[in-house]
This record gives sequence, structure tokens and C-alpha cells, in this order.
Amino acid sequence: MKTAKDYLDEANGEVERIDAAQAKICHAHPDAVFVDVRDSAEIQKSGTVKGALCIPRGFIEFAADPATPFHDERLTKDADIYLLCGAGGQAALAGKTLKDMGYKSVTNIGGFSDWKEAGGPVEDKA
Repeated sequence: MKTAKDYLDEANGEVERIDAAQAKICHAHPDAVFVDVRDSAEIQKSGTVKGALCIPRGFIEFAADPATPFHDERLTKDADIYLLCGAGGQAALAGKTLKDMGYKSVTNIGGFSDWKEAGGPVEDKA
């Protein structure tokens, strides 16, 4: 039987993680797709990465699947996708899901507080 730690270890083994300083460089690339997988209430309180898609982790499969009416067309299998959450765990798990779905370039950038502390651009989401 798997534990939460088993799932997290597996995800961390499959999804590359970079620090916020590296992520800021990636953010400058016009084709980079940043996705905040925290719930909307948390994002409303703290803001998010400027230009990020806000897709809760529990909805990522639907937003990432072109066969659903909920697909976000900015999520393409060849896009460079950068995920963040509160501390990095949910981003890793969402990243593994995307990789399992055939997404090729998926990176975990950790938690929003790290991004903010590194001086990454932020915006409020209403």
C-alpha cells in the first residue's frame, strides 16, 4: 500500500525542480506557461505569479486534456510548463500527472513564497 510520502517521492523523482532564481529567468521567456495549482482562496489572499494560469491541483487533469470541455488551450504537450503551489509538494504531484498525460517539459518551481521572496513578478487575482 502506498503512502502520501511514496507518491511525493515518486513525483519528485520524475519532475525536475528548480529554484525561484532560475524560475525568474524562465518566466521571461514568452512561451513559458506558469501554473499555480493552489486553491483559489489561497491565491486570492496572496496573489500569484504574474501571468500564471490558476488551475487547482484537483482540476489539472481536466484542464490538461484536450478531450474535455474544460481544456485550457494554453496547455499543450510541447509547452514549457512551470508549476508552483504553497511549498512544492502539490506542484510535484500535478507535474507527475502532466507527465503521465504526455506533457514533455514540466518543471516544479516550488512555493509561491519562495517566488515572491526572490523578487519574481506577482499579480493579484480577483
